Amino acid sequence: MTDTATSTDATSSIVSPRRRWWDRYSSTSPITLTILALILGIVIGAIIIMVTSAPVLNAWRHSFHHVGSFPSTLKITFDNVAAAYRAMITGSIVDPTLLFHSISTGHGWDVTMTPISETLTYATPLIIASIGVGIAFQTGIFNIGANGQAISGGIAGTAVGSMIHVPMIIHLPLTLLAGIAGGAVCGLVPGLLKAYTGAHEVIVTLMFNYVVNAFLIYVLTSTALQLPGQANDISRNFDASAILDPIFGTKSGLRVSYGIFVAAAVVVFAIWFLKRSSLGFDFRVTGANPNAARASGINPKFIIIALFVVSGGLAGLAGVVQAASTTHYIDGGFLVGSAGIGFTAITIALLGRLQPMGIVWGSLLFAALGVGGRSMQAATGIPLDLATIIQSIVVLFVASPVLIKEIFHLRKGAQSFQMATKGWSS
Repeated sequence: MTDTATSTDATSSIVSPRRRWWDRYSSTSPITLTILALILGIVIGAIIIMVTSAPVLNAWRHSFHHVGSFPSTLKITFDNVAAAYRAMITGSIVDPTLLFHSISTGHGWDVTMTPISETLTYATPLIIASIGVGIAFQTGIFNIGANGQAISGGIAGTAVGSMIHVPMIIHLPLTLLAGIAGGAVCGLVPGLLKAYTGAHEVIVTLMFNYVVNAFLIYVLTSTALQLPGQANDISRNFDASAILDPIFGTKSGLRVSYGIFVAAAVVVFAIWFLKRSSLGFDFRVTGANPNAARASGINPKFIIIALFVVSGGLAGLAGVVQAASTTHYIDGGFLVGSAGIGFTAITIALLGRLQPMGIVWGSLLFAALGVGGRSMQAATGIPLDLATIIQSIVVLFVASPVLIKEIFHLRKGAQSFQMATKGWSS
C-alpha cells in the first residue's frame, strides 16, 4: 500500500509541473485560446466537408453495402479533407513544391510568392480599419459605421489622387491625408449627434452606411469625379504619383504594395496612442469606468467626438489604401456588400481582443482564410462558404472561452473577453 502511494506521488511530481504549465498558459493566454478555437474551426470544417462532399458520401454509402471497402472509404474521406486544406494553405501562404523549385533553381519566385502576396494585400486595409474599430470599442462606443467611413475615405482620396497633379512627394501623402479627412468627417457626424443629442451610435452609424453608399453613387454619376466620357458609375484613375506601388514592381505580378508599411505605421501609432498618449488614456478610462472618467474631469462630449474622428479617420485611411493599392479607381460597388472591409473589421477587432497586435494576427488569419478559400474552391470545387464557416466558428469560440475550457477540460477558468459595453451610453 505504501509503495503504491509512493509511486503515485512520484508520478504526480513528474506530471504536475507540466500540468501546471498547461493550466497556466492554456487558460490565460489569448494566443492559446485563439489557437484552440482555430483547431476547433478546422475540425468542424472537416466534418462539413465530409457530409457535403459527393465523393465522400458515395464512398460511405458503398461501404455500408460492402464492409470490406471501409479502409478505402476512410482513405477517400481523408484525401478529400486533406486536399481541401492543402489547397487552402498553398493558396494563401506558399506551396512547398514551388518553394523548393524556386530555391533550387532561382526561378519562378513570382509564382511562388503570389499566395502570400495576395494574403498580405487583402490583410492590409483590414488591419487599418480593424484598429480604428478596436479603438472605438475600447472606449465603449460601437462604431458600426466603419464601412461607410472607409467609403468616404476612398471618395476623398480618389478625388485628390485623380484630380490634383503635383509631384509624388506631395501627392501621395496628400491623398492619404484626404482619405483620413474623409473618414473623419463621416465619423464626425454621428459623433456630434451622439455627444449633443444622445442619439444611439449603433443606429446612427449603421444607417449612415446606407447614406454613404447612396452618396458614392451620386459622386460617381453626377460630379467631376466620374471618369470623362463614361456613363457608368466609375471614377477617374489615380495619377501615378498618388498610387501605392507594388513593392516588387508591376512586372513581378505580386500585388502586395507599400500600403503594408502604412498599415505597420498605423499599428505602431495605435500602440503608442493607447499606451502612451494622454488622449488614449482618457479613451481607455472612459471604456473601463465612465463614471470614474466623469469624476476625474474628462469631458464626455469631447471624448465622444474625438473618438469618432480618430476611428473614422483610420477607417477612411483603410478605404483610400484599398483603392490606391489595388484598382487605382473606385466604382459603385466599392466596399459595398460582402466586399465591405468595415463590417469584417468589427469581427477582427473582437477576434484580436481590441489589441493592435491581436488585430494584426486576426487580419492575417481572415485574409488567409479568404484567399485560401478561393484557391480551395478552384482546386476542389468545395464552396468558398466553408472559409466563412471556419471564420465564424473561430470567432464564436474566441468570444466564448468557457466553451474552450469545457471542451479541452482546462482546470483553471479561462479568462473571459471583457469589452466596455456601456461607455457613455449608460
